[in-house]
Amino acid sequence: MAGKKILIVDYDTKSIESLSKLFEAYEIEVMTSMDGVDAYEKFKADEPDLVLLEAMLPRLHGFDLAQKIYQDTKGRVPVIIVTAVYKGHQYRNEALRTFGASDYFEKPYDQDKLVNRVLDLIGEGGEVEEDISEIPGLPDPDSVIETLTEMLKKK
Repeated sequence: MAGKKILIVDYDTKSIESLSKLFEAYEIEVMTSMDGVDAYEKFKADEPDLVLLEAMLPRLHGFDLAQKIYQDTKGRVPVIIVTAVYKGHQYRNEALRTFGASDYFEKPYDQDKLVNRVLDLIGEGGEVEEDISEIPGLPDPDSVIETLTEMLKKK
């Protein structure tokens, strides 16, 4: 997973630290910011693969930041909102539908679910080999298709 970058944005240093620690084992480069304007500048300069942000941010609200990132990248860079402030399905729906967020977690969040979602969105979750014919122990795909075709003909 080396080479992947995420930007973590939160007004609370403890939240930034706990989120950052979740990704240490994956060798993902973590950048941090404590306000929306600074985060947007870092986003433009460093081009992270994903942004994790708190909705309530100084200088530029998290929903507005999510929308700017979504518009700038035409949705190619996922944004996950992790918030302690905006709780409830109405905020989740608004973030996902109106502001272009890819996912929405309320604090306290399930760490495994968050990490798995981040890995999925940056393309590191359970990648499948493209050419299955080279996986040892598997039968030749053509012979499987031939056998299945013969079985269907007999029915």
